[in-house]
Amino acid sequence: MPPGTAAALAQALSWAYGDCGGGSAINDELTRIRKQVYGDPRPKEYFDRFHDYARTHDPNWVYELVRLVTSLYAYTLLRARAIAPQNVPEQGAVILAPNHFSFMDHFLLGCHLRRKVRFMGKSQLFRRPLDALFARGGVFPVRRGARDDDAFETAELILGRGGVVGMYCEGGRSRTGELARRPKAGIGRLALESGAPVVPVAIVGSHRIRNWKRLRFPAVSVEYGEPMTFPRELDPGRLRQQEVAETIFAAIREMHDRRKKAQRDRGSKGHGLREEPLHADD
Repeated sequence: MPPGTAAALAQALSWAYGDCGGGSAINDELTRIRKQVYGDPRPKEYFDRFHDYARTHDPNWVYELVRLVTSLYAYTLLRARAIAPQNVPEQGAVILAPNHFSFMDHFLLGCHLRRKVRFMGKSQLFRRPLDALFARGGVFPVRRGARDDDAFETAELILGRGGVVGMYCEGGRSRTGELARRPKAGIGRLALESGAPVVPVAIVGSHRIRNWKRLRFPAVSVEYGEPMTFPRELDPGRLRQQEVAETIFAAIREMHDRRKKAQRDRGSKGHGLREEPLHADD
């Protein structure tokens, strides 16, 4: 692999996801990132080809190549550690539900797993030249700010084939480096309509990845929680979707807050910023 490949890919992805100058400042410690953009002026028909591809193709060699490069970046500069990845079933349908701080969260979630994770990605990502990279790497579009039934149909078809789908409970990334106050109802809808088990995932420390231009690379941990199951409902109401989303997000918050507290406690004892692996029962 040519030197600097991981850094170059990270830079390209950071620009695609908006980790650059502009937008409002969050605090003195975090690099600014662009404001959320929920509307996409392109018609839903524009994205049909990406959904057709996702419904009929598994991720190809692009997924493996990107996982190799981003895993190298994660394991070295970010010192990424996984806690309880065995909670992800080795086969069969499963939904991974992480919090969302960074453009690297997709890759941090998947680099610890042998299974290939299919992700809902915001439709704004699907622009040339990266749209082909995302599609062949297993990502399919969701039009945020709209009731995008196509995205849910694609996700449920993948789950119906025994695949793995990743969906962020909060929708977009946190701008503050803190968890959102409430999750979006979409994760509840997918869990109920598919009947697939949901693994809550807490990613801690990735909000500081946006400071990479300052040559600051945080230690990141990824904790996979116990699978959660919900009785299948073909047409759950909005309140029921939100109720299930809140249940899933509560598990994420508990893991995230516990892991974050453990990091602070070690830092106050003079252990520095390095993240040491913790056991799931810490």
